[in-house]
Amino acid sequence: MRRALIAGAAATLLFTGAGGAVAAPAAPAPAAPAAARTHSPYAALRPLAELSAERLATGDLVAAAKWGTGSPIDDPAREQQVLDAVAEQARQLGADPAATVRIFRDQIEANKIVQRGLHRRWDADPSTAPAERPDLGEVRKEINRINTELVRAIAASAPARSAPSCHPLLTVAGAGVRHARHLDPLHTVALARSLASVCGAAG
Repeated sequence: MRRALIAGAAATLLFTGAGGAVAAPAAPAPAAPAAARTHSPYAALRPLAELSAERLATGDLVAAAKWGTGSPIDDPAREQQVLDAVAEQARQLGADPAATVRIFRDQIEANKIVQRGLHRRWDADPSTAPAERPDLGEVRKEINRINTELVRAIAASAPARSAPSCHPLLTVAGAGVRHARHLDPLHTVALARSLASVCGAAG
């Protein structure tokens, strides 16, 4: 469904410390025993990184759907709908709506980083622009599905997110996801942006 859309990014790679170029693959962390993985803070945080990367991939599709249509990347009405929906889902799960909304604001901004980066790429070289325009309504159905899973992951990870180990473990999780998905600089920077408010968000 998705084409590999490569966009250059001048921003520094937050997970790797390298600038402007794809970093060498990160060495995988040693596997922990199954029981430890089940209850470890890392096991709670890794799904947040994975789902954030999955959500970012929809940014490629949204960018393609809007390309050449004049539709703005910023869509405040749609963004508010998303934030209201995830806040209500968090309440239903007994989680903190404020923390959930805070994390999702970053998710939305990260998605827009991808869209803007791709549009700049296609403006500079129209031959790299997508030949087909996805159905934005169908793409949003996929985003809504991922959003629901992400709300659950946020709710399930509250202790890990408020623990002192959150930042280093989340960095490791993000690097692992970057390597597994072969993220380019644009998507690597966007992934870091999407996870900016995860740690310290109790509830």
